[in-house]
Amino acid sequence: MAGKPSHVTIRDIARQAGVSVATVSRYINGSAPVSPQVAERLGRVMAATRYVPLAAARDLASRRTRMIGLLVSHLDNDFFAPLLAGIEGVVQAEAYNLLVATSRPRREHAAPAIGPHNTDGMIVFADSLSDEELASVHGSGFPLVLVHRTPPASLPIPFVTVENKRATQSIVDHLIDVHGKRDILFLRGPAQQEDAYWREVGYRASLEGHRIPFQSSLMLNGEFEREIAHHAVRDFLADGHPPFDAIFAGDDHAATGVIQALRDKGLRVPEDFPVVGFDDQSLSAFVAPPLTTVRAPTREVGRVAARQLFNLLVDRPVEREILLPTEIVIRRSCGCPYGEPAQGRGGEPAERPGIGRPST
Repeated sequence: MAGKPSHVTIRDIARQAGVSVATVSRYINGSAPVSPQVAERLGRVMAATRYVPLAAARDLASRRTRMIGLLVSHLDNDFFAPLLAGIEGVVQAEAYNLLVATSRPRREHAAPAIGPHNTDGMIVFADSLSDEELASVHGSGFPLVLVHRTPPASLPIPFVTVENKRATQSIVDHLIDVHGKRDILFLRGPAQQEDAYWREVGYRASLEGHRIPFQSSLMLNGEFEREIAHHAVRDFLADGHPPFDAIFAGDDHAATGVIQALRDKGLRVPEDFPVVGFDDQSLSAFVAPPLTTVRAPTREVGRVAARQLFNLLVDRPVEREILLPTEIVIRRSCGCPYGEPAQGRGGEPAERPGIGRPST
């Protein structure tokens, strides 16, 4: 774990940042917004001085909060239920409580609702904190574990994620090799998320491997969201679209919106257009038709991340990076008979495909 918190006071922070003590208090407690410039300056000063609020420092020393934090960008998606279940099982076994909050980077510059002031350590999902915010929190010595993202190169924060690139390449290969599809519509996930980045890389790699030209006109923004994917495909179908013969929806949540958009136009899955997803969410086997997808071990990601965090809390060794394998699950939405064996797997952790920060 990083070094112990310093004895710097809130007045020291205010003096070095050139602001009032009240402004520092608002920034730390999130009781009112501060300007982006002031927030950035306070973050730099707090990181440089390794400042932790006094109450949090006492709690970190005594472990009196017995509270673990989970910071996510939102919760309105079926993806989060198994992640929460995996974390919660470990937290309960350790006789701790789990505190969950939502946050998006750069939407506001107040401190997150959870952190050193009310938890002993925190699991951070994907894009819920910016690199600058991570640097500020990590610089204070507060224990952090990331899930579904890697840290900035300069920050040795442990992370747990899943293999995306090869699994996506395999499922797109399946559409091409088994079902003879070539013009495959792809719905991107959120631009800032690494899962989305590596799934796009895998999609492009499959096309390249089959010498199929990439067509930017067959890329839509699905954002890993049912409603957004539904509207994107609905508008695509209404606008004199280029030819396509299959859809990779980016994830299962988006896939349900894609299937509904096709139905709205009187089109059938898989008879008219095969649809495949990613994650193997709990309802994916029960949609009509059952969804061919990539099974990602989301519950295991939560369990492993929580175990890593508790290792940090008691100064046990942790693994800096953990990449969990994925596998293809064949169901009827791709056009295969339901129950046909999977055609491929994602990468093994040692090979590290589909991991790292997206290019900008």
